[in-house]
Amino acid sequence: MSKKASPVAKIEPYTHPAAGWGALKSVTVNLIKERVPGAHYRALLRQNQPNGFDCPGCAWPDRKHASTFEFCENGVKAVAAEATGKRATPAFFEAHSVTALLEQSDYELEQHGRLTDPMIYDAETDRYRPIDWDDAFKLIARHLRALPDPNQAAFYTSGRASNEAAFLYQLLVRRYGTNNFPDCSNMCHEATSRGLPATVGVGKGTVTLEDFETADAIFVFGQNPATNHPRMLSELRECAKRGAAIVSINPLKERGMERFADPQSPLEMLTMSSTRIAGRFVQPTVGGDFALIKGIAKRVLELDDDARAIGSARVLDVAFIDAHTSGFDTFAADLRAESWAALVAESGVPYEQIDDLAGLYARSERVIVTWGMGLTQHKHSVATVQLLSNLMMMRGNIGKEGAGLCPVRGHSNVQGNRTVGIEEKPTPAFLDRLGRAFDFEPPRRHGYDVVETIEAMLEGHIRVFIGLGGNFAMATPDTPRTWEGLRRCALTVHITTKLNRSHLIHGRDALILPTLGRTEIDLQNGVSQGVTVEDSMSMVHMSYGMNQPASPNLLSEPAIVARMGHALFSDGEDGVDSVDWLGYGAGYSRIRDAIEASIAGFDDYNARVAHPRGFHLRVASREREWLTPSGKATFIAHALPSDTPIQRARARHGRRLMTLMTTRSHDQYNTTIYALSDRYRGVYNERRVLFIHPDDIRMLGFEAGQRVDLETVWDDGVERRAHGFLLVEYDIPRGCIGAYYPETNPLVPLDSVGDVCNTPTSKSVPVLIHRAAQSALG
Repeated sequence: MSKKASPVAKIEPYTHPAAGWGALKSVTVNLIKERVPGAHYRALLRQNQPNGFDCPGCAWPDRKHASTFEFCENGVKAVAAEATGKRATPAFFEAHSVTALLEQSDYELEQHGRLTDPMIYDAETDRYRPIDWDDAFKLIARHLRALPDPNQAAFYTSGRASNEAAFLYQLLVRRYGTNNFPDCSNMCHEATSRGLPATVGVGKGTVTLEDFETADAIFVFGQNPATNHPRMLSELRECAKRGAAIVSINPLKERGMERFADPQSPLEMLTMSSTRIAGRFVQPTVGGDFALIKGIAKRVLELDDDARAIGSARVLDVAFIDAHTSGFDTFAADLRAESWAALVAESGVPYEQIDDLAGLYARSERVIVTWGMGLTQHKHSVATVQLLSNLMMMRGNIGKEGAGLCPVRGHSNVQGNRTVGIEEKPTPAFLDRLGRAFDFEPPRRHGYDVVETIEAMLEGHIRVFIGLGGNFAMATPDTPRTWEGLRRCALTVHITTKLNRSHLIHGRDALILPTLGRTEIDLQNGVSQGVTVEDSMSMVHMSYGMNQPASPNLLSEPAIVARMGHALFSDGEDGVDSVDWLGYGAGYSRIRDAIEASIAGFDDYNARVAHPRGFHLRVASREREWLTPSGKATFIAHALPSDTPIQRARARHGRRLMTLMTTRSHDQYNTTIYALSDRYRGVYNERRVLFIHPDDIRMLGFEAGQRVDLETVWDDGVERRAHGFLLVEYDIPRGCIGAYYPETNPLVPLDSVGDVCNTPTSKSVPVLIHRAAQSALG
């Protein structure tokens, strides 16, 4: 890539509503920048349509799969990135050594376009060379067979993998003999997946889109829909217009939750008008949600006490609590014993605001709570999610129309991957059913999650790493240590559509296996194949690609997994395997039949998914069936955290200690960087920025526009620094700062994880700010 002068960084507050003409301009720029062919422009009209392709971006559901323009700005960016006319061919790799490519930014790596051919690393020339597909699969099989223990291999999965690819992948891995399934869930909503089963019996949400039509109030915790799930704003817009109360609870006051101009509304577009979304903004300190939720619950209990004292209607749903729950008395006693002073101090939210939120919750008959990673990437994230479900149970807001729990997942099929078996801690019931369906004994030992995989790499216990999508080297915490672990592997394999940094941080042997994207036609034996995904609300639907493949030498993800299985099990000493791997790769309806036979809830899978909107996977807690040991929803009491890493660091460093939360810019999706700006936060042509309260800038002796370095405060003797961040004044609580990932992932210690869920605490990093050599803007 030719070197161009870097654009000048600019900080300029954004005063327009979210979406609107700004979104349409951004869409146009991205389509042009990616050199998307004209035929692929037309394919956008088939996005999220019956017999069309599903958006490869977020997991927010589509209401009808019928709107002509049912897509959003970031969805189009994801499609444009996949439908790009740019190509990274063997000639590209011949011209660029791995060492040279490592010097390029993540944004520059993204801009090289679609991979066209399978490649193998050649250490002698420090370049990737073409390799025949069969030879690639033989190399993988040879490495896996050479391991003395199957648990010395780890199999990563991105949330973009389809149900078909993910199911076949987990079958291959368990037939091989391990449950080592580090996946993107481990780094995002694992607190939800581990926390909710103990309270309501299922680690999924309990609402559908239809519930938003009748909700009286919607509490949005730790989430920025305008960037991460833009189509969600259309739903919230309709709720706001009919008078539902919407509350944004987030340390950062995000523009998208203030006003929204729907690009699909001719009236708003032509009149330059917009709709107010949230009527209340509450900004807890980073990590303060635990104390805030407990404070709301405590105040609701007090309001019920007041109602009982004067003989008025109860605030608590006593009938629901008595019939459907256990543990309420212990929970209530814990709330009564909690200090208001401690709750206010730890949440960073004044008592008056907590009282207001509790009053709104108590007055609303039907309440939905939604949350993102602002709740799940903390040390006490599981307890926080459980407190949130406790709060909802207090007024029976689970299992009734217009109310419920709504965790909003990231990638389009991260929830579906878990449903079909990408789980390092599988239940005995799942393994029993899988074993019966395929006549083998699955491994019972729990496998490694993401953090455990990195630790095992560093200790030499993981020798082979295979990634089904994603960008493991950049998505993970403690970046230098992750890279060291990957480089200790004997083999690293990445199944991917485009080049990213993980392909350059490789083992002794390394393969890049290019795959079809979801927007592309997938022909197997001349028949177009569809794949299925499960969205955040448990809807399973079909997706068919519409574009011609970027290269004739691409294979689909299911075909790649099938041919790996065939090479590993059918080409070896034992001959033919009992699993017809190539048969599954040749027709995905057969994979769906296998899912139906192996996993509860997928009855008549092929028939039901043929309906335009697919089908809803039953969620027992939505129907007030509680799959807990007691058979009831369970209130779980949690003490206010004390002696945390943040509290210990602050005791040592006082007000100079800052709590860092990592976040996305508007022009990125996970680790994929589409552009270098963040429109809604007023940042242009820059990613190394630090959002900080103006009073903290002055207290620390800095000025807005200076460059600073960040240093993690941790007790393991490892120095963790990130350099050259631009100080940007922002509406964020004192003592809290925000910055983009993956640039700040080197600051997250590998052993800084959430209790129970083992999720990296990327939203709770104790840091100090130091003056950098460069101190002027631009």
